Amino acid sequence: MRVTILGGGGFRVPLIVRELAASGLPVSRLALYDTDPGRLAVMAGVLGGDPALTGRAGPTRLPVTAVAGLDEAVRGADVIFCALRPGGVDGRVRDERAALAVGVLGQETVGAGGLSSAARTVPAADAIARRIAELAPDAWVISMTNPAGIITEVMAAVLGPRVIGVCDSPVGLIRRACAAAGVDPGPTLGAVTDLVDADYLGINHLGWLRALRAGGADLLPGLLSDPGRLRLTEEGRLFGADLLGALGAIPNEYLYWYYGGREALRDVLAAGRTRGEHVRARQQAFYAAAAAALAGDGGPAAAAGLWQAANDERNRSYFAELRTGGNAGERDEADVAAGGYESVAIALASALRGGPAARLILNVRNRGTVPALPPGMVIEVPCRVDANGPVPLPVSAPSAHQLGLMSVVRASERDIADAALMAAGARERASALALRAFASHPLVGSLDAARALADAALPEASLLIVTDSIQLSDRYSSFL
Repeated sequence: MRVTILGGGGFRVPLIVRELAASGLPVSRLALYDTDPGRLAVMAGVLGGDPALTGRAGPTRLPVTAVAGLDEAVRGADVIFCALRPGGVDGRVRDERAALAVGVLGQETVGAGGLSSAARTVPAADAIARRIAELAPDAWVISMTNPAGIITEVMAAVLGPRVIGVCDSPVGLIRRACAAAGVDPGPTLGAVTDLVDADYLGINHLGWLRALRAGGADLLPGLLSDPGRLRLTEEGRLFGADLLGALGAIPNEYLYWYYGGREALRDVLAAGRTRGEHVRARQQAFYAAAAAALAGDGGPAAAAGLWQAANDERNRSYFAELRTGGNAGERDEADVAAGGYESVAIALASALRGGPAARLILNVRNRGTVPALPPGMVIEVPCRVDANGPVPLPVSAPSAHQLGLMSVVRASERDIADAALMAAGARERASALALRAFASHPLVGSLDAARALADAALPEASLLIVTDSIQLSDRYSSFL
């Protein structure tokens, strides 16, 4: 089994490799590709010194190869993990700051920041999908590139059902709800949806848990009526039991940007720096220190130790700017221990490559699962996965609120994606689509802001059509 990681110099690569090694999948080659050779060298060194991979009690070392070209990386691959961040973390910071400068929320995947990120990322994802279709047409592509829903949708236009989007937020929500309802959620995120029947529906970073069945009974109504148990969950503390009861569902944590937009903007401004700025500072320090360790006496073991410390800090500080006031507190240790998207991604890869069938929440094309939504629209739903690919499981119909919010947000994302893919000769039409994307997004709410953000989004996007110039480094994470 030939495996490729696009974005192989990214910070979270060791998590994927650890999970892959522990899975027992017969990996004959693990190719890492990144356009930043310095970051790629650091990550290769970290993997070489990681005790979870090289220690006596650890899994067998995987055959890791750092490759210099995209074609070499994807040619003949069986599974491709696609984790892109065109423009690097500097691009994320610009997106966040540009939004805040015009008085709207600045967030990596949601609202104005998400649209700006999509404008930069869509051309790269489309170009890479076309190379994969030519050089590895039978590969399964597991995308962890943000904003995950629209990026998967763009790649699916080229690769069809062989591209599947992965995010850990829905499964993390279900795991927390299970624990609060008295159901053992299992040790990892990749296993929890095999233990319970979760009615979850949304688009990426915008979804709701509407039922949680175990032993034939729906446990969600009892949980929603118990404020004490709801407070045991991140979502209960973030949204409040009153709102969750009113909704009759538990929203994905990213819906806080919609339901509590003013509070979120207040807290982001009060933090003094954006999450992207926090991540940039931490990553710059890590990569510099790890490179020095690899060049000096410390070697791979020291670099791996530096990575572990940096990863621990990142886990602790996830969503920290919103854990203030009445929401103050540390991140739940059980959430950290259960892992992240890597557990879901490797469970998916195992099922696709002939391992036991799995039930996972994935980003896949609708294809009639929700009749009110277009068949080609990528939605986030429970799926049964085997070697033939994922099949969405039945879900209850969305409420008017859920359907409306999913539709208007994806329409904005679709507009910015179409604008970013237009040739230079269609500049006027592309500009009109970009303006419509920002003006119609419910988290912008300002024509002046929409015009400024739309004007800024497209020049960068038009520079990223050539595959060789794509910046793939800086790993995906839901909210770094």
